[in-house]
Amino acid sequence: MPPKTIAVVNSAGRQAASLVRVASAVGYRVKAQLRSQEGLVAQELQALPNVELFVGPLQDRDLIERLFRDAQLAFINTTYWGDEVAIGRSLADAAKKAGVQHYVYSSMPDHSIYGKGWPALPLWSSKFTVENYVRQIGLPATFVYAGIYNNNFTSLPYPLFCMELQKDGSFNWKAPFHPNVPLPWLDAEHDVGPAVLQILKDGPNRWSGKRIALAFEMLTPVQVCHAFARALGRHVKYEHGPIEVKVSVPPGYREQLEGIEVLFGKYRAPYFGPDLDAPEEAKKLWPGYRGMEEYAREVFPLEEKLNGMTWMNGNGNGNGNEA
Repeated sequence: MPPKTIAVVNSAGRQAASLVRVASAVGYRVKAQLRSQEGLVAQELQALPNVELFVGPLQDRDLIERLFRDAQLAFINTTYWGDEVAIGRSLADAAKKAGVQHYVYSSMPDHSIYGKGWPALPLWSSKFTVENYVRQIGLPATFVYAGIYNNNFTSLPYPLFCMELQKDGSFNWKAPFHPNVPLPWLDAEHDVGPAVLQILKDGPNRWSGKRIALAFEMLTPVQVCHAFARALGRHVKYEHGPIEVKVSVPPGYREQLEGIEVLFGKYRAPYFGPDLDAPEEAKKLWPGYRGMEEYAREVFPLEEKLNGMTWMNGNGNGNGNEA
């Protein structure tokens, strides 16, 4: 039997690239859409066996038709580049027309539907709208809800997950999450691919119509800082406070951050809503996940080095800007 073909969009993103790497390694044929061929991830994917790149925007209907042609499987994680709802519906229509047998869509909840006064997060509610459309058109589909990426942490001054390096070499993470309320976590690059591939292997008979929380640990912010401290051998402190935006952010993201402060800071709403639990199902799909402490020890210093940081070398405060 010839290997099955998986169509993947936004393939340079953490979720999609994780699947492309794993699927390619075990012999699947992968048709991977990219917005451009620039960047390290795009160059890496181009060199992988069994991978065919489709370069262009998701609004290009001819490109999408070619992407889904002869594909039995699909993994779709759209982003806020363009009209995400329109793009999501167009992709679902094209997949159904092409006869895709199992469509895995990376969705997120709309907390406003639960009648508790919770706000809808704008970058999540659009995904939930697309999920409902996929269900309405009868496409055999499974919906994965990704937890917070371990990979979001950085000492660069980005909002929400800045692990700010202090003068004494310690780190400080400031965020609106309650210090002792557990949150769902995953290493997106390491763990999304194996978990999604297992869903595709199990097939729609098992997973069609179901939602799956892709998170492998439930950790409070304080527990996250303890994991970082053990991994790095440095003091790591959690500070409960408002989000600080010190750099330019993409359109719509500031509203997302404001909603996060209210939803998880004020209301302490469950991350995936009240109907979806983690991490048991994800761990059954992929027992070989990388936890927060291992991520902080093995990966965080490497990503920091790529960002120009030198603290891991023991050079002063290691901000990469020293004379």
